Amino acid sequence: MQEAIAKADTLIEALGWIRRFRDKVTVIKLGGSLMEQSDSLLHVLVDIVFMETVGMRPVVVHGGGAAISRAMDAAGIRPQFIQGRRFTDERSLEIVERVLAGEINEALSRRIEELGGRAMSLNFRTTCVLYGRKAQLSDDQGRTLDLGHVGEVTRVDSSLIEKMSQAGLIPVIPSMCWDDNGHKLNVNADTAAMAVAEALSAEKLVFLSDVPGVLRDKNDPASRVHTLSAPEARRLIREGVVGGGMIPKVEACLETLQRGVKKIHIVDGRLRHSLLLEIYTTSGVGTEIVQTIPPDASNQRA
Repeated sequence: MQEAIAKADTLIEALGWIRRFRDKVTVIKLGGSLMEQSDSLLHVLVDIVFMETVGMRPVVVHGGGAAISRAMDAAGIRPQFIQGRRFTDERSLEIVERVLAGEINEALSRRIEELGGRAMSLNFRTTCVLYGRKAQLSDDQGRTLDLGHVGEVTRVDSSLIEKMSQAGLIPVIPSMCWDDNGHKLNVNADTAAMAVAEALSAEKLVFLSDVPGVLRDKNDPASRVHTLSAPEARRLIREGVVGGGMIPKVEACLETLQRGVKKIHIVDGRLRHSLLLEIYTTSGVGTEIVQTIPPDASNQRA
């Protein structure tokens, strides 16, 4: 009986958040080793179906770096990275499109359907909703770096995504785009998710990967920062608490907040049902980043 009561208490705790986020858009970026762990990915997709069922409007943006690297290796192509971006020549682009915008994208949609949801793959074979231009990077001397067919998103077909979302469909978007000349470009999945969240004025942008959030001590998971304001995030970067690959992610999160997204969450997708625990419980399981923290934020975590 006590176990049953505890379950009921959990549902009651979730009720307030369910009502609060009803009909609100949450963009969910799938990436990292999460995409390689079938059990973890299954739990995340179950969570996404749950979210849509109780009235939220989830939108999925995904990468697929490991699968792309395997396919390139099988084709005898050695991956090259420039400032963290995958150099994409013609042969590589064909593989990226086949694996990312085809196999992975459509497999995610099929799995969501199998779990009882309704999904729509928004890829080059159906309808691409991301548009952009070739990415421009420079080295330390200011010289332009050639990344091949690598792009950055400049426009999102938000009206189509919103129509599908309002109709109860879960849009599933691969991180690729068209340019103005009808060429396909490979896009960093984090930046693609940010562009989608900005275009939709999303309530939340959730990064699900293989990190538990922002840690004050990178070797101590218990040092996770539950809620991080923009000024505090900048201070942690200056002090070196936030370092390495987390710096560009946090800086990009702060820029996205300034463009209208209300909250950004960094969550370890390997934790079972981490998405539901982050959104529908007061304490959460990751780090949420906000512009400012209200004076009385004791019950504002989600």
